[in-house]
Amino acid sequence: MNLKITGLGTNGEGVGRHDNLTVFVEGALPDEEILSEVTQSKKNYAVAKLVKILRESKDRVKPFCPIYDECGGCQLQHLSYAAQVKWKRQQVIDAVKHIGKLDGVEILDTIGMENPLRYRNKMQFPVARVKSGMVIGCYARGSHKIVDTDSCMIQREGMNEVLVAVKKILDKYNVSAYDEDTHRGVLRHVMSRIGYNGDLMIVLVTATKNLPSEKNIVKAILHALPQVVSVQQNIQTFHNNVILGRETKVLYGKPTIKDKIGKLTFNISARSFFQVNTAQAEILYNVALKFAGLTGRETVIDAYCGIGTITLFLAKSARKVYGIEIVPTAIEDAKKNARENNIRNAEFLAGDTVKIIPRLFHEGVRADVVIVDPPRAGCDQKVLEIFAAMNPQKIIYVSCNPATLARDLAVLRELNYTAEKIQPVDMFPFSSHVESVALIRRQL
Repeated sequence: MNLKITGLGTNGEGVGRHDNLTVFVEGALPDEEILSEVTQSKKNYAVAKLVKILRESKDRVKPFCPIYDECGGCQLQHLSYAAQVKWKRQQVIDAVKHIGKLDGVEILDTIGMENPLRYRNKMQFPVARVKSGMVIGCYARGSHKIVDTDSCMIQREGMNEVLVAVKKILDKYNVSAYDEDTHRGVLRHVMSRIGYNGDLMIVLVTATKNLPSEKNIVKAILHALPQVVSVQQNIQTFHNNVILGRETKVLYGKPTIKDKIGKLTFNISARSFFQVNTAQAEILYNVALKFAGLTGRETVIDAYCGIGTITLFLAKSARKVYGIEIVPTAIEDAKKNARENNIRNAEFLAGDTVKIIPRLFHEGVRADVVIVDPPRAGCDQKVLEIFAAMNPQKIIYVSCNPATLARDLAVLRELNYTAEKIQPVDMFPFSSHVESVALIRRQL
């Protein structure tokens, strides 16, 4: 059928309407007229494939990646970067309006990157073994078939060398790949981080306690990649899609790698959360600092603090900051980061936010500002209720998911906290994801 595309869906697919039915078409862009073929029909929507573009969008560009049509890692390489940035703002607007049912929230223009290539400081790719050998790469769109790659153009310089070298080494020592159907095999994922000075951490994620030929593999990695300062094995035995397991063993070198945001240096362990786009993270945190409006007299609580990035970023402008994180290793990193950055007004606590904040309140701690940077699922309502019960003047909400942000803003409105403005920041160029910072103020 012929279809006119009027917008983009949350995953970057084109959206049109046919006989009052919403149709999603991967690869189509707004203002395009296309010939499409329905592949899936539901009660309220349909999914179609793009057969032919009849009228092309002025924002359509040629993808720079040779495997873009197969790989599911990026969703928007066919859309100009200027248009991506505009659409990401629209994503936030639509979520606030349709999901949060909120009016009067100022949505600022998205802050994009001057050069949106080579930005990722972390990769985590699944592995598989085929007749030709080991393959490492992203999943193909809509499947768990791995698209082999030797060069990903959104990875920082140095990361692609890891792909090439590790693939050869795993082939040499005939390491088996984990099979999701039979639950047999050893290697599930290869993860790597790169520090500000080019140092590399490599993490081999296995479904087994033991890594066959472990010493030979480590020795070969160090020979092929002299910039490696840490080789680790993460053990993930559960039959699910979670990438990292709870147990990590250091096979060589240090348990952490160093990166910088602004003037601060951070130690990052294998399982710790750290923004994958270091340059944009500094912009994001500066927005959070600006929204917080600290004078040096405030007490700040940072829920979901990870390794203390935002906590320490705000500490220089606050009287006291508390960071809360459920992952104990991340808290150990945060404490080390505070010491190494000579920050003495930060206290880090390991545990569940729901339990720790009431304890702090009982001990007499009163937060002037609460910072929250939750996972994509957003905050549990109980967490939001605890924030409101502390009666802070402001809540600064850092979000990687406009839908759950809008949902949580609606809950906070019922708790007497109103969102004033939201600043989208493009942390993930060429993907459909957008990060944003919301300023939420207590109503008098």
